[in-house]
Amino acid sequence: MRRPLIMAATVLGFAVASTSANAIGCFSGAVAGAVAGHMAHHGVLGAIGGCIAGHEWHKHQMRQADMQNRQAYVQQRQQQDPNYKDPWSQSDSQSTSPSNAPPKSQ
Repeated sequence: MRRPLIMAATVLGFAVASTSANAIGCFSGAVAGAVAGHMAHHGVLGAIGGCIAGHEWHKHQMRQADMQNRQAYVQQRQQQDPNYKDPWSQSDSQSTSPSNAPPKSQ
């Protein structure tokens, strides 16, 4: 009787302690990986690989969404102020590189 109670308390304790984990995408990837791994008789390895792949896919999607938000922000600012320059663009840093500088006179 006490053993199931202790196990339940332990699981609940881990669940409360791990609320801030960055496992977004890991759960769905782990489920898909476990199913695929189960077919190859490697369910645990499939779940681990699926977790890693699912997390990386989520990060990829977040980077794409962040880039779209940046582009929308820059377009909105350029409508308000035509002289606004995109701080994330690479074109400004290339024009000031030493290879593009005019030759020094002696």
